[in-house]
Amino acid sequence: MVQEQTSSDGHPYQALTPDLVQDALVSIGLYGDGRQMALSSYENRVYQLHLDDGSTVVAKFYRPGRWSEAQILEEHAFSAELMDAEIPVVGPLVIQGRTLHHFGGFAFSVSPSRGGRSPELDDPDVLEWVGRFLARIHTVGAARPFAVRPALDLQSFGLEPRDWLLSHDKVPLDVQSAWEKASADALKLIATFPLNIRATGQNDSEDAAEDAQPNHTLRSLRLHGDCHPGNILWTPLDAPAASLPGPHFVDLDDARMGLAVQDLWMLLSGDRQQRTRQLGALVDGYEQFRAFDRRELALIEPLRTLRLIHYSAWLARRWDDPIFAINFPWFGSSDYWQGQVLMLQEQIEAMQEEPLVV
Repeated sequence: MVQEQTSSDGHPYQALTPDLVQDALVSIGLYGDGRQMALSSYENRVYQLHLDDGSTVVAKFYRPGRWSEAQILEEHAFSAELMDAEIPVVGPLVIQGRTLHHFGGFAFSVSPSRGGRSPELDDPDVLEWVGRFLARIHTVGAARPFAVRPALDLQSFGLEPRDWLLSHDKVPLDVQSAWEKASADALKLIATFPLNIRATGQNDSEDAAEDAQPNHTLRSLRLHGDCHPGNILWTPLDAPAASLPGPHFVDLDDARMGLAVQDLWMLLSGDRQQRTRQLGALVDGYEQFRAFDRRELALIEPLRTLRLIHYSAWLARRWDDPIFAINFPWFGSSDYWQGQVLMLQEQIEAMQEEPLVV
């Protein structure tokens, strides 16, 4: 894993001072003019930096110990494949022959700065446009599997984080039995869904033979992995000529193996009718470039439930990082966990409803 930096103040990121950020740039031949702004990011530390030549870049300092260097480089290689396919993904720059650099005990990368706003997800034209690019991302992602990055599955997003929370006594005693039962019931139900996926691109002849079967196994591919609206920068049609209109996908830090629907469901919101309409526009765009297996629609609510459990464990595991207590002051209370029990119970009901149809 990336070597963890320590500091006299406790958490590794306490050592990541503005001076260290500027010195890290200098170490790879980039010279800032002193202006830097922290961007919204909790997992890593991300800064917009102005250089003395008038350009602007974004530097990402990876959370020590989260990914191995090989896993980070595999994400960078995926970004490069997407950009080579002329897909608007914002990936790291190659500087001094590398995309990943080290300074002061931190691994970091530098990307071009891209502006944009959140996409208007109530606009079917916008959703169709996003769907077309997601299909193109998945076409590249299906060419080969990740070798060292993990999969999004029941074990890694459900069973393991549930067990960690309980074994580390993160759930208050007055709520623990209710949460343990709700999470166990939810995970038992998720286990009945077809998450026994196989990676695409491993053996073309086997893939073709399997796809010829009417009930072939769902196939996983390399995904963005965290495709929520905040990770899509939208450039409007009336933008300056130097800017390409449409979506720009950022932050592939959570890229994993998984099912295509994972990159679609987080773009849905509202009641069932609204979500059906949004999904229809996404799939309409998607299928202009790539077929979408509609059996995956049954996995939207199971995937949402897994994310719910994983998110609680993610917050608990990061609680020694001071930024988490500042930004998530409500986490860890009995009220929080009682709310989680209610949401898990609602998800159990949702998983037993008929899936969305497009």
